[in-house]
Amino acid sequence: MQDQKIEKIAAVAVNITKALVIVYLGFLEVFKIGKLLREKLDAEFDISRKWASQNYAILKKRLAEGKVASVIEN
Repeated sequence: MQDQKIEKIAAVAVNITKALVIVYLGFLEVFKIGKLLREKLDAEFDISRKWASQNYAILKKRLAEGKVASVIEN
């Protein structure tokens, strides 16, 4: 009778340990996925920033040329 009780307690302890390991590994995977997404998004945002910066420079240049042209016409 005592042996069965010990076996049940050991089985419960093993199952709890298994569940904790699964939860821990799940959290590790979630953090890995988050890190990879952050890296990929940073690269995309960097490309977007460069594109926006280039377009802003072009727009600024065209506006300056337009102002110069309007001063010459007047």
